[in-house]
Amino acid sequence: MSDDYNTELLRFSTCGSVDDGKSTLIGRLLFDSKMLFDDQVEALENASKLGGEFNLANLTDGLKAEREQGITIDVAYRYFHTPKRKFIVADTPGHIQYTRNMVTGASTANLAIILIDARKGVIEQTRRHSFIASLLGIEHIAVAINKMDLEDYSEEVFNNIVSDYEKLSSNLDIKDITYIPMSALMGDNVVNKSKNMSWYEGPTMLHFLESVHINNDRNFENPRFPVQWVIRPRDDDYHDFRGFAGQVASGTFSVGDDIVALPSYKKSKIKQILIQDQELEVTYPPHSCTILLEDEIDVSRGDMIVKPSDLPLVEQEVEAMLCWMHERPLQLKKKYIIKHTTQSTQCMIRGLDYKVNISTLENEDADTLELNEIGYVKIKTARPLLFDDYRKNRQVGGFIIIDPGTNLTVAAGMLREPADFLQDDSDFVI
Repeated sequence: MSDDYNTELLRFSTCGSVDDGKSTLIGRLLFDSKMLFDDQVEALENASKLGGEFNLANLTDGLKAEREQGITIDVAYRYFHTPKRKFIVADTPGHIQYTRNMVTGASTANLAIILIDARKGVIEQTRRHSFIASLLGIEHIAVAINKMDLEDYSEEVFNNIVSDYEKLSSNLDIKDITYIPMSALMGDNVVNKSKNMSWYEGPTMLHFLESVHINNDRNFENPRFPVQWVIRPRDDDYHDFRGFAGQVASGTFSVGDDIVALPSYKKSKIKQILIQDQELEVTYPPHSCTILLEDEIDVSRGDMIVKPSDLPLVEQEVEAMLCWMHERPLQLKKKYIIKHTTQSTQCMIRGLDYKVNISTLENEDADTLELNEIGYVKIKTARPLLFDDYRKNRQVGGFIIIDPGTNLTVAAGMLREPADFLQDDSDFVI
């Protein structure tokens, strides 16, 4: 395989309140690391020469409405690289009414940068963004205490905010937190070490992004291979070829391994593993590959190849945290489509245990979920889902809900361990 295929990629998102400097931080990273196109640099310099502001935020706030209002509305994705790593960054909105956008941007992130205005400290939006990052299972958090230049680069201000955030994070499932004092506007501790904060001995933001260890973020313990496509060439020379293509979601698979195909529970052994025209002895995430088995067993799109010693949950009655993403509220007992790994099937949301008050993080009774609200729901599906708890395995624990009438994505969710359901199935007929 090429070096480019194996180059490590870090996906990260930026979260913070309005005007905390998310877009400016990304602009500074791109500008100081010399990752901008010449025409972008020229546009910034021309604006400055004409008396305008040298506004790094405009590099990511691409929508006209965003520039006019001075806020981020949609998720802006940017790609850049350094000699050490590739990056995909999602600049996500801070407003509570764009919670769905933040969930979308952060859902695939290895790391979240949570910006805090040094003048304001930990505020309601900080709690909300930290909760969502924790909910999405993001392993690493960089708390960027920004605008330190407006607080005279005070170590005491920095330490007080760190103390406040430690109290907040003690109630959340966040494993790795790094605190960085900085000024995105002035460039302190973004790419280059700040001379104004000699008391800080930690990394700059770019150095942290280049060096944070993410190899262990993926689940290599639970082998899961959702089948995307069954390959049967029409060429007579390959009439015996029957491969199952997809992406390894978690765990490892080797030639000779015993496997079980779910949901049929048919057993076989791995005969061959292919990536394009190259044979492999072992495959692991995030390889996209083709697996050939020794036996002719029935495996279709949406099925999952696993190992008999480590089976996932196989359930039609599940529970999940759900973020509602549509203007039309959740309708209990309505038929939706759930898309989970490579499988799509009908489902019904049969119950709503509670919704989370995004401002206070307290659980509240509710009859429905409105746009941007998050709640704990019970779901029944027409076909069994093959999954792990999201907190254990993000790759096979997440899903989306689609309205079959409009084909629009209306929710995204995170599966939890199943619980007992009512046995009356009279309200669910496919």
